[in-house]
Amino acid sequence: MKISGFQKLTLLDFPQHVAATVFTGGCNLRCPFCHNALLVTELGEAEEYSEDEVLSYLKKRAGILDGVCITGGEPLLQPDIAEFIKRVRELGLAIKLDTNGTYPEKLRELIGEGLIDYVAMDIKNSRKRYAETTGTDGINVEDIDKSIRILLSGSVDYEFRTTVVRELHEAEDIEKIAEWISGAKRYFLQNFVDSGNLIGKNLTAHDRQTLDTMRFLAQKHIDFVELRGV
Repeated sequence: MKISGFQKLTLLDFPQHVAATVFTGGCNLRCPFCHNALLVTELGEAEEYSEDEVLSYLKKRAGILDGVCITGGEPLLQPDIAEFIKRVRELGLAIKLDTNGTYPEKLRELIGEGLIDYVAMDIKNSRKRYAETTGTDGINVEDIDKSIRILLSGSVDYEFRTTVVRELHEAEDIEKIAEWISGAKRYFLQNFVDSGNLIGKNLTAHDRQTLDTMRFLAQKHIDFVELRGV
């Protein structure tokens, strides 16, 4: 598996877990607000870690870590992700997967094999604005819908989340997303932060009042809606 980043300790990425985070290289989307551009458009410049190096560290931290978050990039691009997860689980660690939802069958397979404990799926925007928001015309929104249905079925614990950008998201878009994932267990609105390493340019965050309005509209369809990064 192509591992292009490794954070040895996080208390934030995996809810209720002391975890490490593995960043896989490569993504099929080009979201302008992506703050991991190095893992998407400048992959050749990213540092690489071997699986054995990561697993050796995880083994040494047994008793301290209880989970691993696999993020990216898009982890489901990795052809051998299942094999890597199995090696991690042999160490007694839980697995959280971050995904953009474009590979529903692979997601279904990993969940069906009992390899995933928690999924965080990014919902980039309402259906009609998906191509604009993901920076690609090749997006198949029906694949996104399939992944949503998989998670809504309750076969694994999960959350949906949307990074909210002033230039890409209006309150109406958030309400349409909430309608799309109506009945979801958890939905987070993440305030955009310019990391200085974005794919796009001239992007800004909404103010708190607008975010509160978005949250109110989303709560018409989902009981648990929270703001992050405010």
